[in-house]
Amino acid sequence: MGGLHLVYIVLGKGFLDMKIAISGTGAMGSVYAALLGDAGNEVWAVDTWAEHIEAMRTKGLRVEGASGDRTVKNLNATTNIADAGKCDLYIIATKADGVGAAAQAISKIMGPDSLILTIQNGLGAGERIAQFISTDNVLLGVAEGFGASMKAAGHAHHNSMRQIRLGEMEGGMTDRLKAVEKVWQDAGFNANAFADIHQLIWEKYICNVFLSAPCTVFDCPIRGILENPDRLAIALGCMREAYQAGKAKGINFSFDDPDDYAMKFAQNMPDASPSMRLDHLARRKSEIDAINGMVPVVSAELGLATPYNETLAAVVRKIEAGF
Repeated sequence: MGGLHLVYIVLGKGFLDMKIAISGTGAMGSVYAALLGDAGNEVWAVDTWAEHIEAMRTKGLRVEGASGDRTVKNLNATTNIADAGKCDLYIIATKADGVGAAAQAISKIMGPDSLILTIQNGLGAGERIAQFISTDNVLLGVAEGFGASMKAAGHAHHNSMRQIRLGEMEGGMTDRLKAVEKVWQDAGFNANAFADIHQLIWEKYICNVFLSAPCTVFDCPIRGILENPDRLAIALGCMREAYQAGKAKGINFSFDDPDDYAMKFAQNMPDASPSMRLDHLARRKSEIDAINGMVPVVSAELGLATPYNETLAAVVRKIEAGF
């Protein structure tokens, strides 16, 4: 499942043929690198996976699937983002727990007009960035229905790509927001700017909460939740806790029936699995703290109880303690 990915952008000047560094060129980051590079931008692909970096240097980066089949050979690949130097745009495509370290490294080389964009599941990436970089010029976004997987070093498969949604952190429509929208569109993405990005972030977040921990704890694809009444009741309990937190924070949801909204989202991809379950199948630690584990954190500030998410997050963490 593509799931929810949040996009935070610190915007600079100049939008055509940008110099772009991507920190974290796993599956999703590789798709970004390939399409942005193929569109004529100067792209630096940065990752700790040395074999992947070497493959991109020697053979190029192949991405096949929803965006076509291409091998991009004009990328600059490195394990150290400092090699990229000052860029127009830095994209952080690491896991949620890597955002802080990536932002800290970028803060040492970015210019006053540089952009920073971070794409993760769940909530909290903006707060991690703010520890090291001013967020005065931050835009937020959501990668909706967007999925990818690595086939091998230097080779990614693009599973799906529905839409990239972008918006100002403080709301409203601006020239810089429209300019960033065009950069994504010119690279082949279905990108659209919105005046209220927080609504969109939360609408996708409650869907991630609905499916991520439940599919992981019960070790099943989405179908295994939808077709089992007991599991479905627990998953809906998780989602409703996230929804009530959003409402309490003043999020202007576009619907009044969260159950119906979440069910329709899930029914569109019954055989998919959330990235959290895929992490566990590979015995990797997940982003539980940014997804189901974030619901109790946000809700505590609002005086709301979250027994479903507290319980499932605890189970996921216990499983991961054995990895």
